[in-house]
Amino acid sequence: MPGSDIAAKEIHALYADHNTWLRGWLRRKLGNASDAADIAHDTFLRLLIRQRPVTRPGLEPRALLAHVAKGLLVDHWRRRSIEQAYLETLAQLPEPQSPGPEERLLILEALYRIDAMLHTLPRRTRDIFLLVQLDGLNYQQVADRLNMALITVKRHMRKAFLACLALD
Repeated sequence: MPGSDIAAKEIHALYADHNTWLRGWLRRKLGNASDAADIAHDTFLRLLIRQRPVTRPGLEPRALLAHVAKGLLVDHWRRRSIEQAYLETLAQLPEPQSPGPEERLLILEALYRIDAMLHTLPRRTRDIFLLVQLDGLNYQQVADRLNMALITVKRHMRKAFLACLALD
């Protein structure tokens, strides 16, 4: 039997045995059943996509499910935070300048992708990139503020720009 069939059967058994528990655990964390059901679904989907056996001797199934779900919770909360900040910014715009619903969704998706990209960067690179892009500092000002060589700032910015280009 191919490995993906074994994994699918294990996921099915895991789902049958622990889905109710996972949804309850997530509902307590999130405060609502709808988001809990979505994240529970995504948890099992993430395990299924791995296409390798998920059960091993000594591995507690609920610990595995909680571990995967926690990562999805962090993503969920990060996305909510981005969405809230965007909506607060929109609320400050005059009505004629406010984008329509489709444009809002496109902007939010772009913000989610940028946020995900920023979190793949090393902390120092991300900090330097944000000082330049959000605070408007030039490279020399960043170098002075962080007490580093100008060439180091340029290397970090190059790495950040390459990550931006990889977004599509």
